[in-house]
Amino acid sequence: MPAVGGISTGGDKEYPGSLTPFVTVTCIVAAMGGLIFGYDIGISGGVTSMDPFLLKFFPSVYRKKNLDKSTNKYCQYDSQTLTMFTSSLYLAALLSSLVASTVTRKFGRKRSMLFGGVLFLVGALINGFAQRVWMLIVGRILLGFGIGFANQSVPLYLSEMAPYKYRGALNIGFQLSITVGILVANVLNYFFAKIKGGWGWRLSLGGAMVPALIITVGSLVLPDTPNSMIERGDREKAKAQLQRVRGVDDVEQEFSDLVAASEASSQVEHPWRNLLQRKYRPHLTMAVLIPFFQQLTGINVIMFYAPVLFNSIGFKDDAALMSAVITGVVNVFATCVSIYGVDKWGRRALFLEGGVQMIICQAVVAAAIGAKFGIDGNPGDLPKWYAVVVVLFICIYVSAFAWSWGPLGWLVPSEIFPLEIRSAAQSINVSVNMLFTFLIAQVFLTMLCHMKFGLFIFFAFFVLVMTFFIYFFLPETKGIPIEEMGQVWKEHPFWSRFVDHDGYGNGVEMGKGAVKV
Repeated sequence: MPAVGGISTGGDKEYPGSLTPFVTVTCIVAAMGGLIFGYDIGISGGVTSMDPFLLKFFPSVYRKKNLDKSTNKYCQYDSQTLTMFTSSLYLAALLSSLVASTVTRKFGRKRSMLFGGVLFLVGALINGFAQRVWMLIVGRILLGFGIGFANQSVPLYLSEMAPYKYRGALNIGFQLSITVGILVANVLNYFFAKIKGGWGWRLSLGGAMVPALIITVGSLVLPDTPNSMIERGDREKAKAQLQRVRGVDDVEQEFSDLVAASEASSQVEHPWRNLLQRKYRPHLTMAVLIPFFQQLTGINVIMFYAPVLFNSIGFKDDAALMSAVITGVVNVFATCVSIYGVDKWGRRALFLEGGVQMIICQAVVAAAIGAKFGIDGNPGDLPKWYAVVVVLFICIYVSAFAWSWGPLGWLVPSEIFPLEIRSAAQSINVSVNMLFTFLIAQVFLTMLCHMKFGLFIFFAFFVLVMTFFIYFFLPETKGIPIEEMGQVWKEHPFWSRFVDHDGYGNGVEMGKGAVKV
């Protein structure tokens, strides 16, 4: 029996085909698009805890941190200019993801990845050679444009290319490369911070050129998805591509479903307006609430500002960067757990277990920081066992996120949208994600200064709410072909009242409901 809000897995159709080496390599290369996002998340917090960087660009923060001993530990990094450096990227990513929707639909998924890689490359160059704060922020905005394009196209590409039985594991390759990017950035920060002369931050920021080159070159050699080729009218090549992707000649059933979905999609004149139709209410709800909740887990607080956070709670600079490396390693390994389990245990099980684990950890971390720092933020000497406890529970929290909300926050939205609204809905998903990433990055240091250890309770409350949301409202999507996904809404006890039921067994029929008559 499924849980409340669940659905028995498996669609009505089983398309032939297997996980071919061609698809595996293709999806690994495409998933590298996550490196640019992950590297940036990891590098930002590390660079902003480096004294030479602060002294050059944010001298007021440097003085507060190192010279003004009266400053409350919670408030030493509270600077709107510093947070604008970090968060300007996410505002740019929000804007570019809206444009990326049109590019992804009209020119294909791989062209959108190419634009993302080139923009990120230029932004990394500007940041590496920056002499003024405005150069940093212009570079960050270009990085943001690149991330908007990559985050729009890569999850769609992976979901469309993967056989439905392995879609979860291959799609989570995107999240894995984000976590690898974070880890690599943390390790580089640790070593670059030790460079004599204080110019290591330039290598950290300029190093973003490497993941940018990987996704740029990768997008040039990748094939486009059969779905995208059909959408752009190239059916003969699409069929040959589908045969190559699935490793079998008998692809008639899947190909005809893709063509039917595309024909319905092509008659939809206003995909953005169509999103507001009643029958797309479940999809729109998930496109907005999943990325909203993903950011309110508090994970970006840990990942952006891990070195800053550890420094604020009494760790020295080196120890703070090393603690960030430790959380980065945990992040990578826990994401591998999700890759192993997502198509075995299902999406809901991972969401629910991860939510409970995060709530417990946030409560413990809040208690630990509150007990030592109190309200005034001056803990005195911190014993080693205390540091170990804080890092341990933050790592358990990171592991919970990394096998639940981290990968599934990208996977589930990318697999539930029918073709006729897929690009537009994915744009909303990325835009909401970036909007709340921007807002949290912009206000986090101020919130830490004013809410102190209560900040962790604030995020724990939202994790509780989102866990209930998943339990009652998200159907299981494990093992269901992407064009058959309409069935899960039809059988869901709550969402079934919103969707069309006339012949509504798959995405094709759902597409027909969207045709303008």
